Amino acid sequence: MIAKSVVLVHGAWADGSSWARVIPQLTAQGLTVTAVQMPLASFADDVAALRRALTLAEPPVVLVGHSYGGAVITEAGRDEKVSALVYIAAFAPAAGESAASLGETVEPAPMNAELRPDASNFLKITETGIHQHFAQDLSDDEKTVLFATQGPTAIASLTGTISEPAWQSKPSWYLLASEDHAIQPKLQRIMAGRMHATIVEVASSHLAMLSHPDIAAQLIFEAARTVKERWRPS
Repeated sequence: MIAKSVVLVHGAWADGSSWARVIPQLTAQGLTVTAVQMPLASFADDVAALRRALTLAEPPVVLVGHSYGGAVITEAGRDEKVSALVYIAAFAPAAGESAASLGETVEPAPMNAELRPDASNFLKITETGIHQHFAQDLSDDEKTVLFATQGPTAIASLTGTISEPAWQSKPSWYLLASEDHAIQPKLQRIMAGRMHATIVEVASSHLAMLSHPDIAAQLIFEAARTVKERWRPS
């Protein structure tokens, strides 16, 4: 048997459509898939959105996070329904850390220079940032859509800290994007290593689930297939 459900958590400046190329592949394997829509207004609000989705998901659940979504699954993933965690070019904070604080532990990612705050402390990415540092291996049309539809993200989301990281008690997988300009690959290796995650590396931009959906889907399915036998509700 494999896990019953997969819950997908998008990152900053994005929404659930980030997973459009992965979802059909997962459902074709018999998995029930939910893509959470986070408000990106605060870390607490984003975690609450994920927890609401988990209440409706049939266990065991594989929880998948991209980018900032990795911090959200790290906080909410201790739920007894969750059997495994999959990080797609994602932050994986330890206790007391946030996505923002982790980013400060290495040299600044190139995309950081293309973030612009508004008067309410929400950040957006410039058009240059989308084209050159967020989605550089996608088509021009896709980059145009990503720029137009990006979700402004509160600094309060990115600075929210972890209480107890789920990866300390749940098996983890990590898709490392070696051409990532948003989260330094060096930092991805550090985070994946301290989690003792199963690591797959791909020459991809930050949006690995859009540029390499087959690899992302296969990693998620591997997590679903591998941990089902070890999962037990508490």
